[in-house]
Amino acid sequence: MLMDRRLLAPNALRLHAAARPDAVFLEHVDGRHLTYRETEALAACWAAGLRTAGVGPGERVAYLLADPVDSATVWLAAGLVRAVCVPVNSAYFGRMLAHVLADSGAVALVVAAEFADRIEAVAGELPALRVVVVTGTPGAAAGLPAIPYARVLPAVELLAEVVQIDDDPGVEPYDTAAILYTSGTTGPSKGVVTSWAAMHGYWSWVPPDTLAEGEALYCPMTLFHISGLGALHYTLSRGGRFVTRDRFSAAAFWSDARASGAVAAGLVGPMTAVLYAAAPRPDDADNPLRGLILGPMIPETADLEQRFGVRVATCYGMTEVPPVIATGWDHGPWRNCGRLVDGYPWPEARVVDDHDLPVPPGTVGELVVRTGAPWTLNGGYHGRPAATAHAWRNGWFHTGDAFRQDDQGRFYYVDRVKDAIRRRGENISSYEVESFVLDHPAVAECAAFAVPGAHGGDEVMIAVVPATRNDGEGPLDPEALDAFLAAEMPRYMLPRYIEVVTELPRNTTSLRVQKHLLRERGVTAATWDREAKGTSW
Repeated sequence: MLMDRRLLAPNALRLHAAARPDAVFLEHVDGRHLTYRETEALAACWAAGLRTAGVGPGERVAYLLADPVDSATVWLAAGLVRAVCVPVNSAYFGRMLAHVLADSGAVALVVAAEFADRIEAVAGELPALRVVVVTGTPGAAAGLPAIPYARVLPAVELLAEVVQIDDDPGVEPYDTAAILYTSGTTGPSKGVVTSWAAMHGYWSWVPPDTLAEGEALYCPMTLFHISGLGALHYTLSRGGRFVTRDRFSAAAFWSDARASGAVAAGLVGPMTAVLYAAAPRPDDADNPLRGLILGPMIPETADLEQRFGVRVATCYGMTEVPPVIATGWDHGPWRNCGRLVDGYPWPEARVVDDHDLPVPPGTVGELVVRTGAPWTLNGGYHGRPAATAHAWRNGWFHTGDAFRQDDQGRFYYVDRVKDAIRRRGENISSYEVESFVLDHPAVAECAAFAVPGAHGGDEVMIAVVPATRNDGEGPLDPEALDAFLAAEMPRYMLPRYIEVVTELPRNTTSLRVQKHLLRERGVTAATWDREAKGTSW
C-alpha cells in the first residue's frame, strides 16, 4: 500500500491553490508573503523555465540560496518538473561546494548573486553543469559568474522566456525528490537518495492536533536541511501557513511567534537549549504556541513546557531515516526518543550487537531499522553502491547510533557508534575536518572528535601532531592554525578547541586512532580555545 499521493508537496500545492487560492502559504518575518495561488504560479513559472532551459525528469537541480522564499519556490519547481533537487548548504565554498555539485551530477544550479563568485571559483570541477541561474542579479549580464561551458543567466531572464507546459502529471511516492548530503566519517559527504514518500515521512509522525488547515507553523530552520524541508512539506500537506526567516534568532523567536500567530514551531535541540537558557520573563507563557516539535529533547524539557506554556513532542530520525520512533505530547523522560510509530509505514527497529543479533532490553547496541511500506526510507547513497550495501546489510538500515530499549518499548539514545560530530544542528564529518587541517604544512597528523557543548550537542576539538620543520619556523601555533582554517572551511565546522600533542593514541593491531580516549580526556589545561580568544564563530 502506498501513501496518498495528494499529500506530496507539489501535488498538495496545486490542490490547495485550487481550493483556497487566497490563503497565505509562505510568510517571511520581514513581511513578504505568498498565497497558495501566488506560490503555485511562481513555482510553475520556475518549473517551466527549467524545462525551457532543457532540464528533464530525473536530472539534478541544485540550489545555493540564502532566502528561504527562493529556496522553497525552487524546491517546489524542481518537483513540478519531476527533477531531483540538491539543496546545498549556504556555508559551502571551495572543495566542499565542488564535491556536492560534482558528486550529485547537477545539470542546473540556482544560486544567489551573493554566492556567485563561489561558483566561478570551482567552475572547472563541474563538467555536468549546463545552466546556472542567478537570483537577485539586477541586469542580464551584471554580477554573473564566468563559466565557459554553461549557460549563465539572471533569474529575470529565465522567467521572461518561459513557455508554459501543462502536461505535468504530478509526483509519485516512489519518485526521487532530492539528494540530501550528509556528513560521513570515513570519507566525503554522501548524497542520500530521498523519495517523495520519505520526504513526507520526516514530519508525518507529529501528533495529529499539531496544525490544522490555515494555522501557522513557525520554522526558523534553513531549507537546505531536511529539518526545514520536512517542516515545509508537512505544512503543505496540512494546508497550513509556513512562517520562516533566513536563520534562527533566539532573540527574535518569541516575537516572531507572537507576530505571526503561529500555533506550532519546529526546532533542533541546541536551539531549544538556547531559548531555555535565556533569562526568564514574566510574559514567557504569553505566546500563541501550542506545541514545539523538536529533537532531541533537552534535560529541562518539563520546565521549558511549564515556563512557556507549550507541549513538546520529539522523535529520532536522521537524513537517511525519516522518524520511525517518536513520542506524542506525553513524551516521557529525557533521552527517550519514543516508541515505534503506530501504523504507516509499519516500521520495525532493533537494538543489535556487532553481529546484528538483537540484544536484551537495557543493553546498549546499534539501532537498525526497516519499514513495511516501500520507498519510505532512503534509497541508498548516490553513486556509492558499496556504502549503500554496507549500511543496508542483512536487510536492515544501520543508523550508526547506539541505543538501548526498555521493557516498555521506549528507545533511548545513548551515543554515536560512528565518529560523527553534531554541532548546533549541523552534522560534521571528522574526516572532512581532518582533511582541512592536514592541508596545513606544519601538521603531520590530526584527529577530530566531539566534546560536550555548553547548550547540548557537540563542540569540535582537534588533536594535532606537528610536522618536523626544516624551514626555520617555530612550533605549531594553534592561533595561526585557526586563522588558516577560517579561510578554508565553513564556519560551523571550525574547531573550537585545538591541542598540540606529540602523538595520537592508537590500537596495536590496525593502528587506528582511538578517539574514545581523546574524547574521554577532552579539554585540558593545554587546550587552545578559540572562544576564549574572542574568535567565536
